[in-house]
Amino acid sequence: MTSTADLSADLDLALQLATLGDAIAMYRFRAEDLVVETKPDLTPVSEADRAVERALRDHLSVHRPDDAILGEEYGTAGAASRTWVIDPIDGTKNYVRGVPVWAVLVALLVDGDPVVGVVSAPALGRRWWAAAGSGAWATDPSSPEPRRLRVSAVADLADASFSYSDAQGWAERGAGDGLATLLDGTWRQRAYGDFWSHMLVAEGAVDVAAEPHLETYDMAALVPVVREAGGLLTSFDGGDALVGGSALSTNGLLHAGVASLLGQGASADVTR
Repeated sequence: MTSTADLSADLDLALQLATLGDAIAMYRFRAEDLVVETKPDLTPVSEADRAVERALRDHLSVHRPDDAILGEEYGTAGAASRTWVIDPIDGTKNYVRGVPVWAVLVALLVDGDPVVGVVSAPALGRRWWAAAGSGAWATDPSSPEPRRLRVSAVADLADASFSYSDAQGWAERGAGDGLATLLDGTWRQRAYGDFWSHMLVAEGAVDVAAEPHLETYDMAALVPVVREAGGLLTSFDGGDALVGGSALSTNGLLHAGVASLLGQGASADVTR
C-alpha cells in the first residue's frame, strides 16, 4: 500500500504536469490555424492534443524514468506497478470548436488503482486534485485558495441533480431504460459533460453523473477526486470503472439505486 507521504511528491509532479499541459493547450486554444485531424475511431485530434502529451511524456521520462505511461494519443510505454495516465485534452470536440469545457487529465495508478488525480480546466479557470488519504481540493475564480471538496447529502433520487454528456451509447450499454428513468425521475438534468459532470459531483453541486463508454485515460484522474470527496466512481455494474469501461459517480448515498437503474443490479460491489 502506498502511503500518503509517498504520494505527496507524486501529487506535486502531477500538478506540475497539468500546469505544463495547460500552457501548451491554451496557447493554441481558438487559434485560427489549429490543425485538426480525424482518428480511425472517427474522433477528432488536434495538434495541441499531441503536443501536450509529448511534453508530459518528456517530463515524466526525466522525473519518473522507471514508471510506465499510458496516454490517449501515444499508447503505453513501459511496464511497471506505477503507471501515469494522460488525457492531454479531455473534451477535444469542445476544444476544436472554441468551447471552454475541456481539461488536461493526469493520474497515477499504483497496481492498477488510481491514487493521484489532477483535472485542470484552464479555459474555465478551474482545477481539481486529490491523492489517496489527502482529501479532494479545488480552485476556481471565486476561490483562488484551495478549498476542500465534499459530495452532497442528497439521499432521494427525486431530489437529485443528474449530469451526463449526451444520449449516445446508452442503448448499446443496455442502459437506455435507465437513462430514461434518470431523466424523468430526478429533480434536475443537465448535460455538463465529460470531466465536468464528475467534478461537480465531487463539489456537491451535482449528485449523479454517468457516461456509458469511456477509456481508462478518460476516467483515471476523476476517480481519486470523487473518492476523496466522499463519493463513489465505479462502472455501471458497480465494479472497477477502469475495467468496466463506463463511469457512474455519485455522492455514495444514491449509488446502489442508480446502479440498479442502469441494469446491472444494486448488489454489485460499490465499496472500492
